[in-house]
Amino acid sequence: MAEITRRTEVVTGIAPDAIAFDELMAAQKPVILKGVARDWPLVREGLNNAAAAAMDHLRRFYQGRPVTAYTGAPEIGGRFFYRDDMAGLNFTAARIDLSAFLEEVAAHLDDPAPPSFYIGSTDLSLYLPGLREAGNDLNLNHPMFVANPPLASIWIGNRTTATCHFDMSHNIAVCVAGQRRFTLFPPDQVANLYPGPLEPTPGGQVVSLVDFRAPDYERFPRFRDAEAAGQVAEMEPGDVLFYPALWWHHVEALAPFNILVNYWWNTSPAFMDTPMNTLLHGLLSLRDRPQPEKDAWKALFDYYIFGPAEQAGAHIPEAARGALGTLNDMTARRLRAQLLQKLNR
Repeated sequence: MAEITRRTEVVTGIAPDAIAFDELMAAQKPVILKGVARDWPLVREGLNNAAAAAMDHLRRFYQGRPVTAYTGAPEIGGRFFYRDDMAGLNFTAARIDLSAFLEEVAAHLDDPAPPSFYIGSTDLSLYLPGLREAGNDLNLNHPMFVANPPLASIWIGNRTTATCHFDMSHNIAVCVAGQRRFTLFPPDQVANLYPGPLEPTPGGQVVSLVDFRAPDYERFPRFRDAEAAGQVAEMEPGDVLFYPALWWHHVEALAPFNILVNYWWNTSPAFMDTPMNTLLHGLLSLRDRPQPEKDAWKALFDYYIFGPAEQAGAHIPEAARGALGTLNDMTARRLRAQLLQKLNR
């Protein structure tokens, strides 16, 4: 097992309508808000690993829209990953009725080595309408959520592992049923986590190639540095975990039946593109240039992109700043059209 001794900070005594979102966003570090969701009806149904009651609660709100379910052989031990030759993935995906999926999970609850069953990142309001309105929802009473409405998703399965990856949004994760273990790393640990291919990926995001169950330190020696920087968040039903955008997280579902609900959001304006597009374009246009040129471009990026937003345009008359001025929906559209025109040449 990965050797990580640091534990994520736990805050107790937080009322559901008194989450200190300003403090969380200012600190930019993971925090467990102990028991904040303990009064959700679905949490109460799932306490003490009461899988049948939690499954019945989900069925009350399901209206038949097929969900995407992932299935792996018992041999993968719940780790949804690549095949040994990395020529493909070690699981299959299929559209399935949620009730049929739950029956399949229920049939293997007592198996010592069951197949791996997993439904990931499924829109809560679309697939289980009314569940949130029935008391299974966080009180997101902060102005940032008005400008940036969170996407609420549900994750369902047995003992499964979402291999270490990062998301481009801030995240609040609610352990609803079962137990969850998050192993978290700050963004600067990317090189020590040995990311795999950009595509295909097991779940849409690049993942670490390190097997946390049995790290190969000869192949991945810098993973020891990641371990020193990492932290572990152990969650019980009703616990809520906040972690910032771009933090790497390895997520293990530890009970025979587990449910997690999470909320994703960004605080940047909606007109901004994803930086991943910039990274891909950088691979195309910068990575393989001579090192002196790369050093020069790094200085330009530091000046135009990574320095203060107003720096590059401060000495230019406001009417002449163009893309160097403050972006809004209109100037972003103009810049996007200019970029598309250049890419299509």
